[in-house]
Amino acid sequence: MAGSDPRRISAFLEAQVAELGAARNTVLAYGRDLSDASAGLARRGLCLVTAERAALERYLAELDALGLSPATRARRLSALKQFYRFAHDEGWRSDNPVLQIKGPTRARPLPGTLSMAEVDALLAAAQTHGKTPAEQARNSCLMQILYACGLRVSELVALPVAAVRGNPQLVMVRGKGSRERMVPLSPPARAAITTWLAHRDAAEQAMKAKQGAKPSPFLFPSRGQAGHLTRIRFFTLIKEMAIIAGLDPDRVTPHTLRHAFATHLLHNGADLRTIQMLLGHADIATTEIYTHILDDRLKRLVLDHHPLANG
Repeated sequence: MAGSDPRRISAFLEAQVAELGAARNTVLAYGRDLSDASAGLARRGLCLVTAERAALERYLAELDALGLSPATRARRLSALKQFYRFAHDEGWRSDNPVLQIKGPTRARPLPGTLSMAEVDALLAAAQTHGKTPAEQARNSCLMQILYACGLRVSELVALPVAAVRGNPQLVMVRGKGSRERMVPLSPPARAAITTWLAHRDAAEQAMKAKQGAKPSPFLFPSRGQAGHLTRIRFFTLIKEMAIIAGLDPDRVTPHTLRHAFATHLLHNGADLRTIQMLLGHADIATTEIYTHILDDRLKRLVLDHHPLANG
């Protein structure tokens, strides 16, 4: 029903902040665009969450008839695509009704990333950030896994503890659309997991002895409603660690580390298909945003090794 639209839009906007570190102006723009679409559909007795492609195409056509600029119409369509992708991932609907709708073309920006030295600084900061040794171990474990595996923040905070028992070299990750993938764990990540598990399990045993609490199924348990560390709390943590590392916190988000994971692998010789598999992208087209890295590497190879390059 249309009455559920504001609640669904709020959940989407919260995820944009927590997972992607969306700027305040971006979130406000998404909110305005989606509220406008919701109101336009409501005038026909329709709901944003359940609207079909034909209704959404009529809404977008109305924007053109009203004289809105191509940039504004492209932004509205982009907001809808992001919203329906989130709706699909959250299980609110089984399809994305705007997936095939074409709009005014806009250049896709390259993702922000960090250098290897900056990532090293973040990982070092994580080891000292926290009021107790247990918090420091947890924060170091979070960052080591995030960078080692290139996980989405929602995948990271909800990792089941069973996935990392026994010091595995690979971890099973359940991603978007409940698709599962295996991702290698680096030696530093495995060491961080071992250290954190000792603190985590001791705390769980103490809670069980004191309150009879049931053991948590999550690697990063929390007493909140979700039962695990929230996306928003981790977003705050990574900003705090950026400051400790001497980095601009505006440049550092959970998604930035995911981009750094992909960028650094490509710089060191990985191919796009491998990156697609590790990131859990359903479509190689999503991974192709990183092709500029491959282009730069090929140019360097030619300039460094072609016999006529320095002629």
